Amino acid sequence: MISLLKEVGRGKRGAKDLSYKEALKAAEHILTGKATPSQIGAFLIAERIKMESQEEIQAFIEVCKLHSLRYPMENSIDCAGPYDGRNSSFIATIPTAFVLAACGLPVTLHGGKTLPPKLGVTLYDVMNEMCRDGNISNKNLLKGAEEAGILFVETEKWCPPLEKMRTIREEIGMRTLFNTVEKYLRFSNSSYMAVGVFHGTVFEKMAKLLSNLGIQKGIIVQGMEGSEDISVEKQTRTLIVKDEQHELFIIDPEVLEMQCDFPEVNWTVEKQTSTALDVLKGTAELPFHNMVILNSAVRLWVADKVDSIEQGIYSVRHILEQGLAYKQYQKWIRAIH
Repeated sequence: MISLLKEVGRGKRGAKDLSYKEALKAAEHILTGKATPSQIGAFLIAERIKMESQEEIQAFIEVCKLHSLRYPMENSIDCAGPYDGRNSSFIATIPTAFVLAACGLPVTLHGGKTLPPKLGVTLYDVMNEMCRDGNISNKNLLKGAEEAGILFVETEKWCPPLEKMRTIREEIGMRTLFNTVEKYLRFSNSSYMAVGVFHGTVFEKMAKLLSNLGIQKGIIVQGMEGSEDISVEKQTRTLIVKDEQHELFIIDPEVLEMQCDFPEVNWTVEKQTSTALDVLKGTAELPFHNMVILNSAVRLWVADKVDSIEQGIYSVRHILEQGLAYKQYQKWIRAIH
């Protein structure tokens, strides 16, 4: 481990990216406990200063996958957002998942308890609140996937090495390569993916990563608070990845007649949960309603379920108006209990 630290820890100018083989070795040492906490902390900080390469991130993903549970879902979509949560935006990906499942597109959602740097409200927090019970077994969550098309993964239970990293990550208090790694674990071997990034500067790196991981088609979103959620207030930059090719794609809510201004909200777990359920019931305020429609439509289009985003908007409106998304949520609740 010390020899690998010498490569990445020589300062901003002298540090070198590890080869894929070297990164696999570093990941194995760190994730299996062979490296000491001091060595792990030093490695993560050095990588943060140097900036992780695509090969290094991929190596850590592959080692994490070796130590993870898997539940393949054919022709599904993985929705991957920030594990450090949200402080100022609606987690639209949650009600969107039930809309997609109602449209016949299985969905994987995954997350955990909040982490640095944002320490915000997480998908894990809201899904547990929606479950009405924080102690749902993996067996029952798999029933939810089988019967309702929604797989909810508590990431640290499915990938125990990441649970062992939590204390170090909390003590460091800043973003590390694990903030990226955990989003790309694809517990269901999904064919499609919607993943959020904070900075557009990593678009190219993440596109190559998606292609190498075997995604059939994906969308990388410079979304709200680094999430995979597209805004209805302004244009959103995305990158469409397909067949090892990628292209920039701007989504404009005004052109799609979805644009709305958001009210100021003090987002708590309870407020996120009630708003998500209001959308599914058809009683939410227009901005939240439109945001779920737009994000659902885009993901249906990415997964080749509709020919255009406009067609997706039409289909999703019908699903919500008929109460089918809320029925899908109720079906999931019955399955997991």
